[in-house]
Amino acid sequence: MKWSFVIQQKLKAAMLLGGIMALIILATLLSRRNMDGIDKSFSSIYQDRLIPATTIIYLTENLYGKRLSLEEYLLTNGTGNKNEIRVQLSTHNKNIDSLIKAFEQTYLVDEEAKSLTAFKNEVHRYTALEKSILGLYNAGAQEEGKRLFAGPGANTFKNTITNLNELTNIQSSIGKDLMKESKSDIASFGIISFLQIALAVVIGLMLLVLIQNSSIVNKPKISGQKNQYFNLN
Repeated sequence: MKWSFVIQQKLKAAMLLGGIMALIILATLLSRRNMDGIDKSFSSIYQDRLIPATTIIYLTENLYGKRLSLEEYLLTNGTGNKNEIRVQLSTHNKNIDSLIKAFEQTYLVDEEAKSLTAFKNEVHRYTALEKSILGLYNAGAQEEGKRLFAGPGANTFKNTITNLNELTNIQSSIGKDLMKESKSDIASFGIISFLQIALAVVIGLMLLVLIQNSSIVNKPKISGQKNQYFNLN
């Protein structure tokens, strides 16, 4: 009877421990998954949101640089250096092309890709207008060149800035979503960690119970041996 009781207790303990170990393994896998999610979220915030946001700043800087350089040249009334303005505009255009290519290397959502495509189209239009403005101005049609600069040129320039503002808003919105996702993963990780600690405590309590039950089972056996010894005497 005593041995059957011990075996039953051990079987129960083994089943409980097996279940707890399975829960611990599951919790560990979930923790690893949450950590991977947190790592991906923060990596995405840096690579796909922070870097593009910085790129947008440089794009804006180069666009305004082009605009101001051309405006200064037009204000010279034909006395400006033609080669210098061409070099300045060419440098800005190369910078803009490089920045756009860098932007395209990041992860883009559908809305972001559409806005970037619209921005590229406006940049190409504005570059074509710049060439037309310079052509007219250098050919002697200075007033016509200035009108083109102040009219269609200004409108196209505003469109490029509007597209950049749209990209900035998209970056901000997606960044907020990533932060929410990261906070959710961190909260889940905290709950799972608490569960693992609780399971460890349960295992400790079970071991104490097993030790106590083992002592209870063994004590009557020792007592019986002592009684038998005294009866023989």
